[in-house]
Amino acid sequence: MSIHVALNHVTHYRYDRLASLSPQIVRLRPAPHCRTPILSYSLRVEPAGHFINWQQDPFANYLARLVFPDRTQEFKVTVDLVAEMSVYNPFDFFLEPEAERYPFRYAPELEHDLLPYLIKGELTPRFKAFVASIPRDEARTIDFLVELNQRLQRDINYLIRLEPGVQTPEVTLAHGSGSCRDSAWLLVQTLRHMGLAARFVSGYLIQLKPDVKSLDGPSGAESDFTDLHAWCEVYLPGAGWVGLDPTSGLLAGEGHIPVACTPEPATAAPVSGGVDECQVEFSHQMQVMRIHESPRVTQPYTEEQWEKISALGHAVDRELVAGDVRLTMGGEPTFVAVEDRDGAEWNTDALGPTKRGLATELLHRLMRRYAPGGFLHFGQGKWYPGEQLPRWALSICWRADGQPCWHNPELLADERHTHRYTAADAKAFILALTRRLALDTQYVQTGYEDTWYYLWRERRLPINVDPFDSKLEDELERVRLRRIFDQGLDSVVGYLLPLKRELIAGEAGPSWISGPWFPRDDRLYLIPGDSPMGYRLPLDSLPWARSEDQPLSIAQDPFAPANPLPSAAVLRTQTRYDAHLPGYGFAEGGAVALQGQAVPGYAGSGDGVGDAGALAGADRASPHHATTPRLETPDTRPAAHQSAGWIIRTALCVEVRDPQRANGTRAETEHGGKSAVMFVFMPPLEHLEDYLELVTAIEATAAELDVKVVLEGYPPPRDPRLKLLQVTPDPGVIEVNIHPAHNWGELVDHTEFLYEAAHQSRLSTEKFMLDGRHTGTGGGNHFVLGGATPADSPFLRRPDLLASLVTYWHNHPALSYLFSGLFIGPTSQAPRIDEARNDQVYEIEIALDELERRMAPAGGAAGMAPPWLVDRSLRNLLIDASGNTHRSEFCIDKLYSPEGPTGRLGLLEMRAFEMPPHARMSLAQQLLLRALLAWFWREPYRGGIATRLTRWGTSLHDRFLLPTFIQMDFDDVILELQEAGFAFDRDWFAPHFEFRFPVMGEVASWGIGLTLRSALEPWHVMGEEDSGGGTVRFVDSSLERLELKVTGLNDNRHVIAVNGRAAPLQPTGRAGEYVCGVRYRAWQPSSALHPTIGVHAPLTVDIVDNWLGRSLGGCQYHVAHPGGLSYETFPVNAYEAESRRLGRFFRFGHTPGALKVEPARPSLEFPFTLDLRRRR
Repeated sequence: MSIHVALNHVTHYRYDRLASLSPQIVRLRPAPHCRTPILSYSLRVEPAGHFINWQQDPFANYLARLVFPDRTQEFKVTVDLVAEMSVYNPFDFFLEPEAERYPFRYAPELEHDLLPYLIKGELTPRFKAFVASIPRDEARTIDFLVELNQRLQRDINYLIRLEPGVQTPEVTLAHGSGSCRDSAWLLVQTLRHMGLAARFVSGYLIQLKPDVKSLDGPSGAESDFTDLHAWCEVYLPGAGWVGLDPTSGLLAGEGHIPVACTPEPATAAPVSGGVDECQVEFSHQMQVMRIHESPRVTQPYTEEQWEKISALGHAVDRELVAGDVRLTMGGEPTFVAVEDRDGAEWNTDALGPTKRGLATELLHRLMRRYAPGGFLHFGQGKWYPGEQLPRWALSICWRADGQPCWHNPELLADERHTHRYTAADAKAFILALTRRLALDTQYVQTGYEDTWYYLWRERRLPINVDPFDSKLEDELERVRLRRIFDQGLDSVVGYLLPLKRELIAGEAGPSWISGPWFPRDDRLYLIPGDSPMGYRLPLDSLPWARSEDQPLSIAQDPFAPANPLPSAAVLRTQTRYDAHLPGYGFAEGGAVALQGQAVPGYAGSGDGVGDAGALAGADRASPHHATTPRLETPDTRPAAHQSAGWIIRTALCVEVRDPQRANGTRAETEHGGKSAVMFVFMPPLEHLEDYLELVTAIEATAAELDVKVVLEGYPPPRDPRLKLLQVTPDPGVIEVNIHPAHNWGELVDHTEFLYEAAHQSRLSTEKFMLDGRHTGTGGGNHFVLGGATPADSPFLRRPDLLASLVTYWHNHPALSYLFSGLFIGPTSQAPRIDEARNDQVYEIEIALDELERRMAPAGGAAGMAPPWLVDRSLRNLLIDASGNTHRSEFCIDKLYSPEGPTGRLGLLEMRAFEMPPHARMSLAQQLLLRALLAWFWREPYRGGIATRLTRWGTSLHDRFLLPTFIQMDFDDVILELQEAGFAFDRDWFAPHFEFRFPVMGEVASWGIGLTLRSALEPWHVMGEEDSGGGTVRFVDSSLERLELKVTGLNDNRHVIAVNGRAAPLQPTGRAGEYVCGVRYRAWQPSSALHPTIGVHAPLTVDIVDNWLGRSLGGCQYHVAHPGGLSYETFPVNAYEAESRRLGRFFRFGHTPGALKVEPARPSLEFPFTLDLRRRR
């Protein structure tokens, strides 16, 4: 991610006459201790007739002593340098134990050496008062210094002062302003009076425009900037000199390039010397220019590159349209929080105290952009074994025809805001909604917590505790008991209305139907738990009915044609049934009716069935299937052992509860009790028309009562007429199920806006390990490909398209490993087909050949394979090692699954993609997929000549885990796409390579270049181990791999050794260039493969000359922090992560003395890899 900049500095003095110059001292060369790598430096002095003598002053600063033998009318100094703006962490240092807390004293011998930096200036009145105001309480030394530095930044206003010299601290404090020189000198004197050694620093300041704007606080320079600057350095035992910049309030970083560090400002002046008396015209110019930018994830492309990518995207669109492919692309990108990167909810847990709030913020941003007339639905998501509570699923639903589903967004409650609704409000709402649906309010029932269960639970508690502090090990049960007994066992949880939609034969249209429930007790007791009331209804205690008598919920066939939805105006008209509200009578288009009353002109049964929905039956075809009228009415109480098939077993619920319950026990304990939100639980409904009508009735009721509600419960039935965007939690991440895009323009809009909306919601696409390795988010960025409807899916219309994609992907391993996450291998969540089982490659070849045979019947004409054949042929082959169809690189469990309509959606999910940090990197990946599909639709790909699928064998986890060979393979992909007519450029994927395989360091010696770069290493899932309440399986990620790449090597003379062992270098095909992988144990967990093998730290890489029998040079890579610093927190951003990576690489440290290295003995299985775990 480094950027090389060229800094140009010009200081020009013009004299009005010929003048003699005394020896001039120029201090404009970066100091020896400068931490920013200086790649080149040039000093040019005019007039040319001069003598120069490079020296170092008593403080080791470089200075040029210039002598001018002739008089001159000008004196010009030009400096040009090239700096590598590699990030380093200014806080990356240790302190001696005695200096960790301030105040402290220097050791006598150290204090003697620091005497010039401890000389104090005069304590003038204002300065004395300022020093006295600084707290002397014991504090962490670094905290004390940061606070003092920031205080000066707040108190002293910065101004540009052209006068020579430095203000005294008294003057600076009196004016409350000063230049950088004045603030730095004030800080130097303040620190000295506090007993700390400090020195004045002058140098260059380089500020580059940041790629990403800050969410809060200053974002830095608006454009690239450089100038001469001054700051302060303080000496801390154990850390050395640490830079403090009181102008900005920050510590000195890679942009601070010191040129002179001295006890007094006068001896740090950039130019000093005498001149004859004359008039002087002074000019000063500085500029900085970027001359090289490594591919980086924060700004992956120039505008010129992006224009070419976008043009190719539209060109691919034209080919897809010409071929009638009908491709749509959605996805499941994941995000993590900007703050609290170490929290369990952003690493391992699916739920947490802040995750739902951040998801809600993102949801509202997405709704304002894509669904202004839609509604929010907070439902239940996945529920895995071992999780006590199901995960939530926040959805945005809006109509594909553009008609509004919800007219007033102010009536949708925001859980993040405080609301004060009560059970009485819930009762009033459900009664009003019941009347609006033309149903009898007598069927509304009250739900209570199960008194008998909680009394029994209380009796089981230890005798010396109480329910309010039960000491139970199960935190969820502990919080639940406290909540139940706090609110009281007789308190109302919520209200329910048994409700279903039915079309009875002989009636004009479907109707809402309700009826009583017959609980065993006088009260309706809910199942104990923490889920919404609608999920805890005691359905098992409802009257028994034979299975054949119970109503079946039949999901809509995704291939069935759908009629247009009723307009929003019609839906609003249908909900206006309330004889007691003025204006809601027959003149408004509705029928004045209550449940059980006949409506003139409509076929009402008068048996408790409301005829409100019948009004719409005349103008559109009903999707309902007519049912035969029953002899029993919904009010009929069943006799003993009578099959009660007429009982309504679905219900709408209204409940007021604390929204913090959905965020877990920690959030409920710390933040609960502050809000009470009204939740409306939607019943399961088969048809979208019914769902939208009920939503419209709920909105009308909320408007009538002036309340805000949250819709929860069962989501709308899946239907192409309703678009859906969903935000759900996954372990460590938030997942967004983005709605599909139909073309490149929509894809760009969806992706870029989602990334920006997530950024504004304080969510990030970047997550790091402790050592600074970039992991994406860890949750993946699955791409979902299909059609607008299942019937449009290109994979069902042309099964050979999937066959081509699987074949091509298999034959180019770079496609699997360039875009994947760190967790790869046979036990990962998206293994390649040849990683799980070798025999699958053979079987898949048979399956793909059979698919193509069925598509080409006798006669040679293109045939059409039935869609079930795609699923049946590949379902048992596109799996992981355990047979899981979902956790595979090509997931087809929603293509044409036999389980039900929700699996027959014609969708292919590409699960191996990790979340790229930048939206345009993601778009480049998606463009690659779109181009491959356009190519294979036109020309099916059938693989190699000898075999369709290449047998990679062990080379898959040897050669193709090294970035050099992945790059070579990917170059072949780019070349083949270019030959197919798609103008891809390999440079478009350079950011992906830098993201996936960051450089660890480079070194050159004797014409031999050596580069260390991260490589891939499959993680191993361990066997089951006993844990509290069950078993667990750990993942061994302690084994890591890096790539050694050597150029200019004479293989007859030179050997590359790692920790004394020869590396089995393999030629790349370029003269003198060789590559090898190195596997090493990075850390030693208690549960790992080969737990007795220790950590290989540090890695010492030598360029060994066998003729001389010694090392010519080399480098060291420290697996952990070289100083022994054990990081306790994850990096907060890519800059800190990069600094941690670069801080472990040293361009020196070869093995000294005579060195004899045994010849390399490559492994038979992994000849490209040196495994340090093996002793021979």
